[in-house]
Amino acid sequence: MSKTIKVALAGAGAFGIKHLDGIKNIDNVQVISLVGRELGKTTEIAKKYGIEHVSTDLQDSLNLSEVDAVILCTPTQMHSEQARACMNAGKHVQVEIPMADSLSDAQSLVELQKKTGLVAMCGHTRRFNPSHQFVHQKIKAGEFNIQQMDVQTYFFRRTNMNALGQPRSWTDHLLWHHAAHTVDLFAYQVGSPIVKANAVQGPIHPDLGIAMDMSIQLKAANGAICTLSLSFNNDGPLGTFFRYIGDSGTYIARYDDLFTGKEEPIDVSKVDVSMNGIELQDREFFAAIKGKRESNSSVAQVFACYRVLHDLEQQLKSN
Repeated sequence: MSKTIKVALAGAGAFGIKHLDGIKNIDNVQVISLVGRELGKTTEIAKKYGIEHVSTDLQDSLNLSEVDAVILCTPTQMHSEQARACMNAGKHVQVEIPMADSLSDAQSLVELQKKTGLVAMCGHTRRFNPSHQFVHQKIKAGEFNIQQMDVQTYFFRRTNMNALGQPRSWTDHLLWHHAAHTVDLFAYQVGSPIVKANAVQGPIHPDLGIAMDMSIQLKAANGAICTLSLSFNNDGPLGTFFRYIGDSGTYIARYDDLFTGKEEPIDVSKVDVSMNGIELQDREFFAAIKGKRESNSSVAQVFACYRVLHDLEQQLKSN
């Protein structure tokens, strides 16, 4: 596939803009349609990025015959339905994490991808961050084996706000969104399926209807363990911090940056063609389309994560 890949992007919020910024650096890819909830704001963003077609309805973009692929940065609750609509329209699709907020919906995406043969990828960005790629390469080379991952995912979000501090039209979720990053990354990095998972959660927020604090324990078949703490109540450093404790050292990953256990910086600038995990994720999506192959972080590859999330949800409901 040598032609320019023409893309529709749905979701003109904080994460949609991150994708638009990343795609600017990728050759032979053009965003030609932008979908957002508010027409005025979406039109303003479209003008900034030179996007001619603007709509508040994803179907308008799917009706464009020239659209080859769609990136979905919409609310979690819309992901599975919209991803199915994209594939049913014959479009390759990358859906931001999570691909669904139920096991049955995740399964439906995997089955539809197999039926259509289209590239269907989920935005499990941690697989692509240079910091985590560095550790992954060490593991594949036999130079490092994970004994334990200690992960903290912390936000200060006691009202329904997005990453830009703007009001959200939907409610985020610690388990189905933020825990999904670590559950998938743990199994991916250790190269072994998760065989045991436990979870506890704090009180349910009276207005948002979700737990604001959660703790998860995981164990892989090869014996490696993971402890994950998540909170929307943390009034301090924000983000997700990964500590890899291994048999030959310790690494601390903060998004695209990496440090030793003694906080010494590690140069990961040569790990890939960019230091931007979102851009690298998009590059993989488009490379898979051009190469007519399965992408890293395909819906099939990450499905096991959603089975674990489902099991954890059942535990939390029964406690």
